[in-house]
Amino acid sequence: MPMHQPSWRREALSNSGGQVLDLETAVKDGILGGGGGGGITGGGVDKVDLKRMIEELDLSDDVPTVFICPISLEPMMDPVTLCTGQTYERRNILKWFSLGHNTCPTTMQELWDDQVTPNRTLYHLIHTWFSQKYLQVKKRSEDMQGRVLEILDTLKRVKGQARVQALRELKQVVSAHGSAKKAVADNGGFGLISSLLGPFTSHAVGSEAVAILVNLTLDSETKGNLMQPAKVSLVIDMLNEGTVETKVNCTRLIEILMEGKDFRSEVVSSLSLLVGLLRLIKDKRYLHGVLAGLSLLKTICSHKQVRTLVVSVGSVSQLVELLPSLNLDCLEMALYVLDVLSTLPEGKTALKDCPQTIPNAVKLLMRVSEACTQYALSILWAVCNLAPQECASIAVENGLAAKLLLVIQSGCNSSLKQRAAELLKLCSLNYTETTFMSKCKLTRTIQ
Repeated sequence: MPMHQPSWRREALSNSGGQVLDLETAVKDGILGGGGGGGITGGGVDKVDLKRMIEELDLSDDVPTVFICPISLEPMMDPVTLCTGQTYERRNILKWFSLGHNTCPTTMQELWDDQVTPNRTLYHLIHTWFSQKYLQVKKRSEDMQGRVLEILDTLKRVKGQARVQALRELKQVVSAHGSAKKAVADNGGFGLISSLLGPFTSHAVGSEAVAILVNLTLDSETKGNLMQPAKVSLVIDMLNEGTVETKVNCTRLIEILMEGKDFRSEVVSSLSLLVGLLRLIKDKRYLHGVLAGLSLLKTICSHKQVRTLVVSVGSVSQLVELLPSLNLDCLEMALYVLDVLSTLPEGKTALKDCPQTIPNAVKLLMRVSEACTQYALSILWAVCNLAPQECASIAVENGLAAKLLLVIQSGCNSSLKQRAAELLKLCSLNYTETTFMSKCKLTRTIQ
């Protein structure tokens, strides 16, 4: 039986320059051993546990393949080598043996010696490599925190364009580094940034400040501060007049504020807010804007006090007309909003008066998802129940009866089938049996 080369000899390793090296060459040239050797112990991480370093570092595909256990595909912390030359994480190979296997998992060779030998060289290389990475990340984090402190200090002193530039730099840092977010939170950044929003704040400053805030996990005190009328007014102004990115960030910030326990519905009881939101939703050039706008509108409609106002700005007809052009995520949110508004007398009337409500809702039955079918069916029920003679006939002319039969025969939940049966009965009241059967366009099988 031919002997197999150990995995650490035949696995390839690519260094930063793109050259392919095996482990022996890497050790010889110091690529894995870390040029400068003393930097590891001198850097103060010689006592850091390897397991902790592996858990804390987010390395994705950066780890050399020779450090990866072939069984778990995770970095090894206690590498051992079999008689075949293959190296594994100790606990993984011992578990393999405990299952009754007497073979090498990689080569499937039968083992002539069941001893496992600690691979101390590979362990040293793994520890050295992760120590270097750990030092780099730690230093970068410290540098980032220092830079955040500098920018926050600058923001306290400067105004005008210099303030805009400092905010822009802070936005870039916060967006890219988790340690920067923590530094902002730990050094009074929440209060400082929120204090920049007010009645006399320029949109240039306001848009950068909002872009930073939506990337942070705001505490309840900051949320309460941001719900001051002057600050909310500025955010609403930017939602109406800013760039698309600014509008999206403003919707995200308002939605974040609505998640707080102390949120008051009067904060979003603004015609200007709803008009700006609908304008964003209708702009089909920017799908991320449509999604953000619908998400906020859905959240707003969860507050009963605001629903009548949502109807009054013409949202029902605008959403109905948008339905055919929306993707799945947006479509479900738009239908949810329409379904919620259909519980209001004003909402039912607005849906009935929109000529596209019935055709668009019928088309969505059994076509997209069960959630869409449920919302569309609920909307159709509200409209047809409001004006049976007028709306039921229009619905049947648009193919509703056949769609309802599909719902009843489908694998949908029982409540959905029950609603479909009730709506089918309601629609049939305006027809003779023969006429209604012809409108259903039934197949012979169904008949």
